[in-house]
Amino acid sequence: MSETPLVQLEHVVKRFPVGSTTLRRGPAEEVHAVEDVNLEVGRGETLGIVGETGCGKSTLARCLCRLYDLTSGRVVFDGHDISTLSRRQLRPFRSEMQMIFQDPYNSLNPRRRVGSIIGDPFAIQGGDEGERKRKVQELMELVGLNPEHYNRFPAEFSGGQRQRIGVARALALRPKLVICDEPVSALDVSIQAQIINLLADLQAELQLTYVFIAHDLSVVRHVSDRIAVMYAGKIVELAETEELFASPRHPYTNALLSAIPEVDEIEDRGERILLHGDVPSPIHPPSGCRFHPRCPKARAHCEEAEPPFEADGHGRLVACHYPVEPGELLRTREAAAG
Repeated sequence: MSETPLVQLEHVVKRFPVGSTTLRRGPAEEVHAVEDVNLEVGRGETLGIVGETGCGKSTLARCLCRLYDLTSGRVVFDGHDISTLSRRQLRPFRSEMQMIFQDPYNSLNPRRRVGSIIGDPFAIQGGDEGERKRKVQELMELVGLNPEHYNRFPAEFSGGQRQRIGVARALALRPKLVICDEPVSALDVSIQAQIINLLADLQAELQLTYVFIAHDLSVVRHVSDRIAVMYAGKIVELAETEELFASPRHPYTNALLSAIPEVDEIEDRGERILLHGDVPSPIHPPSGCRFHPRCPKARAHCEEAEPPFEADGHGRLVACHYPVEPGELLRTREAAAG
């Protein structure tokens, strides 16, 4: 990773107010979506972010590119602190940060032609209409679409082709950072591979940096240089991809990986780790470690003190008082209690 990261997140917090507080006594309730996240994204790398639904990974991505205002903390993009910039001040940075969305069916306006959809970034920047059409058709060819289909509507394309349209739109202004928010989860498995290979080819050709969000660990393993594991608004482990899969340190990471039957390394770890209980409420998160109510290694100290997110002595960052040691067989909570 480059010595000067493209993106730096410092103690980022994002909370959302819950309902109206006009008639409510006491402090207003808030959804603790992202809590005290510190993260760096190197130039040219792919950083994967994984976790259960509702863990805050998409919210974190939107904070990263300032689609959401921060409750507190800092976002530094390419050496510039963009944490508190106004919409007008953010405008020069918008062309350098783009998103590819999850749903290729609902992220495209069905009443507009594909050429207009892909050409929106050029229209915002101004310029000659004929030149705009040429650039759009070049983009369509770049992502594997027929440039002659410039005037077709989204309904005339398959799901995979629609996602290629979304990729072309994101790349129109040659951004430095592309946030891929579960870009293949709505596609068939065979089409997923095509889109993932396309993204890899484009990254190499255009020198792109990716933040890749997904809940499918097999996909994330294939595309990512490093992986950040999120739980209940916090990053609990961060490591190089193969190191994470070979020897996960956080009990939650172990539980996620144990559910992937095709991962050879997991087969020697014993039983599948079933997490019992519900994901904690984002309005009233548990005290101490947020994972302790479901953790097979939890002790009294875990309920009392929040673990720091720090280097563990084995080359990765982990937030756990009692991390899983290399070679340790983690058991379910019931087996550990028995």
